[in-house]
Amino acid sequence: MAPRSFWKGYLKLSLVTCPVAMSPAISAEDKVRFRTLNVKTGNPVVSRYVDAVTGKAVNEDDEVKGYPRGEDDYVMLEDEEIEAVALESTRTIDIESFVPRESIEWIWYDSPHYLVPNDTVGEEAFSVIREAMAATGTVGISRLVLYRRERAVMLEPRGKGIVLWTLRYGDEVRDEKDYFAGLKDARPESKTLSLVKTLIKERTKDWDPKMADDPVQDRLLDIIAAKKKGRKRPAKAKAPPPTSGNVVNIMDALRKSIKAEGKGK
Repeated sequence: MAPRSFWKGYLKLSLVTCPVAMSPAISAEDKVRFRTLNVKTGNPVVSRYVDAVTGKAVNEDDEVKGYPRGEDDYVMLEDEEIEAVALESTRTIDIESFVPRESIEWIWYDSPHYLVPNDTVGEEAFSVIREAMAATGTVGISRLVLYRRERAVMLEPRGKGIVLWTLRYGDEVRDEKDYFAGLKDARPESKTLSLVKTLIKERTKDWDPKMADDPVQDRLLDIIAAKKKGRKRPAKAKAPPPTSGNVVNIMDALRKSIKAEGKGK
């Protein structure tokens, strides 16, 4: 059963408008969550803001945002001042432009959301926008206030719906040249490359969501279940054997790997 939408508004392209509903495409609800407890009493511990100088607790009404301009010197901004610079409308996804789908690299993608029409009257307008993007190989670019921040968003047609991706801010994405520029333009020998291609072929399979399972989560649930029933906690996972510090001959290692892959079938 699909979760309830957390955002409702309008999708707009020029004079074409339709009501839409949006839900996060990912969820962390099933993740193991912990509360911090006082080990002596078993009571939950409550977090509070305290004044860094006086050590006294600060009332919520006395909290204000501060932008540092020097050591122990801040420019104070009220919530109303911060909210005043946001978009006028937080309920309309007005598509400002379209770009080729492949022109936005994965590194800009932040969080995905499912966008669907919110009534039968708007389904035709929604489907026209979706199908036109699919036919032209483009995605829509807009801006929207989500999670109390104004975000650039990308609208991507997907099946019968649209996936809305929040995009990372420009100052968040680091330039790859700062990291890759110093790497040598090494070209592997053809024999080595051929062996690696063979190894890749041996390990190639269809994508399965189980490949992204969280084994730590499963082990935590085992420990919690054991404690509930008063059993001894499960044994610790064995540490991987230490790797040798010796220089390995790549060709020999690849041949042994391929041989091992063949035996594993």
